[in-house]
Amino acid sequence: MLTSRQQEILDFILGQQSEHGTFPTLREIQAHFGFASPFAVTRHLQALEKKGVLKRQPGKSRSFTSPQGFSSPGLRVPLYGTIPAGLPTANEQEPDSYVGIDPATLGIRPGTTVYALTVRGDSMIGANIVEGDYVFLTPREPRPRDIVAALIDGESTLKRFLVQRGQPYLRAENPRYPDLLPANELFIQGVMIGLLRRQT
Repeated sequence: MLTSRQQEILDFILGQQSEHGTFPTLREIQAHFGFASPFAVTRHLQALEKKGVLKRQPGKSRSFTSPQGFSSPGLRVPLYGTIPAGLPTANEQEPDSYVGIDPATLGIRPGTTVYALTVRGDSMIGANIVEGDYVFLTPREPRPRDIVAALIDGESTLKRFLVQRGQPYLRAENPRYPDLLPANELFIQGVMIGLLRRQT
């Protein structure tokens, strides 16, 4: 078992290897996580080596690498309460817990920022999103027809993002709910990239 910090460091390392083809330097890891010195990075790398998820390559400037074929054993995704799949309600940002998931099931590279929300309501049933589901989101610019977590005029909701004549708005996947047009502000908090249905 890795600690949450060890998992974050490992995910960052694997993400850098996937994107750039090389292991990040101690100083790159130090800068990314804000450690006071490279020594703190070395201690974490030694702990990861001891747990078998990194291996040392003597004589090389970047002396650690991931074992052949190794991938992150799982991603601990922060779960932030509920998001209405109905009419918007006051936005709540209280962390709840964590959801463990294999990054490959979401089609994302290690190091990608992901968070989860619990769905409440029935406005997205046409998209097969029901109350109690976990939706996984990543912060990025939405494309038309993406399902998004949005802050509209200060209230949060989960809806489909659409644009008409240059104007963005939100639409439910249930004819009982009206389209939502922002009076002042529409801020996209995340784009949905996956869903997990809890067994009841």
